[in-house]
Amino acid sequence: MTVNFAAKTVTVLAVLLAGLSASGCYYMQAARGQLEVMRRSEPIETVVAEPGTPGSLSRRLRLVQEARAFSIAELGLPDNESYRSYAALDRDFVVWNVFAAPEFSTRPREWCFPVAGCVGYRGYFAEAAARRKADRLRADGFDVAVGGVPAYSTLGRLDDPVLSTMLRWDDVDLVAMLFHELAHQLLYVKGDTAFNESFATVVEETGIERWLEARGQDADYETFRHRQELQGRVIGLVETARGELDALYRQRIAPAEMRRRKAARLEELAADLRAAFKQAGRAVPEWVDEDLNNARLASMALYHGRVPEFRALLGECAGDLSCFYDRCRDAADSSGRRAGS
Repeated sequence: MTVNFAAKTVTVLAVLLAGLSASGCYYMQAARGQLEVMRRSEPIETVVAEPGTPGSLSRRLRLVQEARAFSIAELGLPDNESYRSYAALDRDFVVWNVFAAPEFSTRPREWCFPVAGCVGYRGYFAEAAARRKADRLRADGFDVAVGGVPAYSTLGRLDDPVLSTMLRWDDVDLVAMLFHELAHQLLYVKGDTAFNESFATVVEETGIERWLEARGQDADYETFRHRQELQGRVIGLVETARGELDALYRQRIAPAEMRRRKAARLEELAADLRAAFKQAGRAVPEWVDEDLNNARLASMALYHGRVPEFRALLGECAGDLSCFYDRCRDAADSSGRRAGS
């Protein structure tokens, strides 16, 4: 594929690299990783027109174009240059996020950045770098969880491309992810990950419901609805366990006894989660058995903890997205931390 991306993007990233060169390795890897993504990007129309492009890739990129048009006309999401280009990466995920929480707390550790504000995770473009950071945090006594991420948003600062890592998902999840990332460009509250992710999740689920209904994909909608029901059950189990662990951590007992009770409650949660996934006919995720800890619980709360609140707001607007967005902007403005719209 040929390299074809906006000159303004090159300029922005070049300045970023120069300005951050004295700010440490973390910012350098982030800037270089973003630059790599943009260098690999080229217009979707160009990719589809190339003789060597597989038919399966062309079909999915055309699907993205249809979903992008739908996101503007029906969901009121930003009409800009994001997701109008494609970047092929040679890995399964574009970044790996590291989450951390103290041994006796489900409150995530936060890191603060110039644009995003303070967030409850730290992202790396190389898995090895993420694993090294995770090992250092464990050595410092933190519970840690690491997860691969197929997509992310630059909040409209750059023209985000469709990534090959996004195409690992099926059509419904691909379109849902597109709606989710565009929602971040519509509204972002600096320093409030729970607000941002829960808002984007409600936009995503509302968007995919309307997308499938408009296309008459009833069977796909039923599959999506069942997955949503499973997700709700999983989040409910996690939130119950998280609340009980928070209560445990407030008690004045010896650390050894607290560790024993913590381990017992996490094992109980793991058993409940295994049963939920098996009952739904789904494979049990690796994290259930490998890193079910405070950090994992904290990460799930960040992404889903305020979803019921945003669903209620949408209900108060009788499903009208313009009304919903205005109500969410009002909530963001009241916090005094809105970073974009």
